[in-house]
Amino acid sequence: MSHWRPTPFDPITIEGINIRNRFVRSATWDSAATDAGDVTDASVKIIENVARGGVGLIVTGYAYVSDHGKAAIRQLGISHDRHIEGMRRLVKVAHDYGAKIAVQIVHAGINLVLLGQTDRIGLAPSKTEAHRSLHRAMTSAEIDEVIRDFGAAAERAAEAGFDAVQLHGAHGYLMSQFLSPLTNRRTDKWGGSPERRRQFHVEVMRSVRRAVGEDYPVWIKMGLQDDADNGLQLSEGLAALAILSAEGLSAVEISVGLGGRAARIHTPEDDERPYFREDSAEAKRAVDIPVMLVGGIRSLAMAEDILRRGDADMISMCRPLIREPGLIARWQRGDTTPAKCISCNKCFGFGVRGEALECGEERRLREEADAD
Repeated sequence: MSHWRPTPFDPITIEGINIRNRFVRSATWDSAATDAGDVTDASVKIIENVARGGVGLIVTGYAYVSDHGKAAIRQLGISHDRHIEGMRRLVKVAHDYGAKIAVQIVHAGINLVLLGQTDRIGLAPSKTEAHRSLHRAMTSAEIDEVIRDFGAAAERAAEAGFDAVQLHGAHGYLMSQFLSPLTNRRTDKWGGSPERRRQFHVEVMRSVRRAVGEDYPVWIKMGLQDDADNGLQLSEGLAALAILSAEGLSAVEISVGLGGRAARIHTPEDDERPYFREDSAEAKRAVDIPVMLVGGIRSLAMAEDILRRGDADMISMCRPLIREPGLIARWQRGDTTPAKCISCNKCFGFGVRGEALECGEERRLREEADAD
């Protein structure tokens, strides 16, 4: 018997949230917030452009749940009630153009590289030589506090009107750090075995569920394995994902944990090979919740193939939608040439310099045209 497979433009419903197609704007640090983490007109415009461009679901740039969990300059915050009103602006503009929107919430832990030069001491599961940033091991009281902060941030997300909240459990931030044996060397209830290393995830999930209830969509962006020797193994990541699903997780977006470049550089001549497709396929077999796949997807044909083969339920993209916010609408109109993005990563250079996110290649072409 043949099994129906969706196309990228088929709608999908997750926990009662009706999404118009299978395309996701993956969480993207846009360096457009104020230094205090508040939404600006530039923040709203970025969301507006992507929503107008046809994507079904937008995940905001990561928002820090604790002031000491800030990961980058001009990063969104959701650590105080005063952030709620600005967040409502993002929700409204997404909904005005027919998109659904989730907020990604994060604690940086030791991962402070995008703050530039800083003497801030990062909080980490353990003191380890695996990271060069200044850091110290968290106390049990601090761990409990951060768990509560995740719950409070999720409650603010729901109050602001977001359709869902997404935990950031990838890319070497605090949740990744607790799960990885490279950065979690604890010997108490928070470390020492795969079961104890994933306990932080379980308690964060429970804290969030207590804050928002059983019916509000709670998702995670998750690195199922580390891209580093002796790091988190895929089997451990899948086991943690299964536990989270049993705790009420609504969906997962597959990425990488420690040691990997989530936004890899490749040339247009390289073969299109989604970075985490195999992990996504494994996740589909391990859990019965929607799976989103991000990383290296540049063509409608690839998106179709991933869904047709059942390797994911939704297609997430970041850099292609920086260069072409209207990419999804273009594909839907029938112009199915691949994304113009060349994966040069110049877009993130603007954020490091404190400028709002934009495509470096588009700026180069614009400046050359102005010079002529």
